[in-house]
Amino acid sequence: MLDLLADRALYAFTGNEASPTFEELRARYERQTLGRSADGTETWHNWILRERASGVAAGFVQATVVDGRAELAWVVGTAYQGQGYASEAAFAVRDALVRGGSGLPIHGVIAHIAPGHLASESVARHLGLAPTDVTHDGETRWA
Repeated sequence: MLDLLADRALYAFTGNEASPTFEELRARYERQTLGRSADGTETWHNWILRERASGVAAGFVQATVVDGRAELAWVVGTAYQGQGYASEAAFAVRDALVRGGSGLPIHGVIAHIAPGHLASESVARHLGLAPTDVTHDGETRWA
């Protein structure tokens, strides 16, 4: 994942943040493997996407569940974009969570997408989400 997330092109729509270092990525994954926030109000679900033939990491998808609403997010490496990874993963995660895979009832799915990020907007539309008037950190909430 470190090599995949080092690609600067991935950050064009996310404020051009710095690529994570090995130590930062390790700390992030250690936190995520806990599966929930310290106060228990959020559950976290994270998956690494892999290219089927080689098993090489192609990206990730994650869901944060709060108050019965799942917020989905996805990142696909530039070499794997346009091949359906984000859509396939987002559908699988949404469907698993709605069927009870979070251990909590899910009554809504959202995503926050930077305006103009056409690929992510397309994934959201395929999920049945539509843009709302709500923004958070410059991103539009899709519900």
